[in-house]
Amino acid sequence: MSHLLFQLSLAGYLAAAVLYTIFFIKQKKTLHPAARAVFCAAAGLHTVSLVARYVAAAHTPITSIHEIISFFAWSLSCCYLSFRWRYAVKNFGSFAVLLITVLMLTAAAAPQAILPLPPELRTWLLPVHASISIVAYAFLTLAAIGGLMYLIQERQLKQKRFGFFYHRLPSLEALDSLNQHCIGLGFLLMTLGMTIGTVWAFQLGGDRGLGWHSKIISAMITWLLYAGLMHHRFVMGWRGRQAAFLTVSAFAAVLLTLFLLLIKGGI
Repeated sequence: MSHLLFQLSLAGYLAAAVLYTIFFIKQKKTLHPAARAVFCAAAGLHTVSLVARYVAAAHTPITSIHEIISFFAWSLSCCYLSFRWRYAVKNFGSFAVLLITVLMLTAAAAPQAILPLPPELRTWLLPVHASISIVAYAFLTLAAIGGLMYLIQERQLKQKRFGFFYHRLPSLEALDSLNQHCIGLGFLLMTLGMTIGTVWAFQLGGDRGLGWHSKIISAMITWLLYAGLMHHRFVMGWRGRQAAFLTVSAFAAVLLTLFLLLIKGGI
């Protein structure tokens, strides 16, 4: 059942991505409500598929490559929808939904068998630590998308090239507000996730090998980079292009952490 629901949600995301892309190019206002409705339906189906997999596996489905990528895509959907009603960020959904669809296609290509949970992972700390951390990375991913859009729009304004992207990208003010919102929430959740992960590591004790330590080191580097970004943004008052550039640059550490998470066999 969970596999079928996953496939249905993937089809929904694909349909939403097509509608959002056509809307981005044509800018026909009638397409936007349809794209948003299809996306919300896909996110709903995705939620049900995760619940069904949880029931089938008898543990939180974030322990394999397929499950982690799928949960990350679902987190991006939820994080996007969480601020969609508060911030009017023009055409941001076109970029977010496209990334979510790519992630879902990647998850679909990975082995989807439900694997038994190792004894050391049979703890309530696993779902709490892993889910909070992945949601944190989702917010930071959206911040990076917004930062990249800001740099593109700012460059067009600076060079006075009011072409294809200029009329379709949000204002610099909207993108800067989005950046602040996502960075703030992402850093808070990442700090909480690392704190819980530290408690879990002490409980496990012993030596779990280089893979375990490389993930911890990568996560610490990521936290330090975003701590510096938070300091520059909220204490030193960095805004605009500087904040956007730092957001996009720091995101490389998030990608490294997620990459290590996947190649080392999950959480």
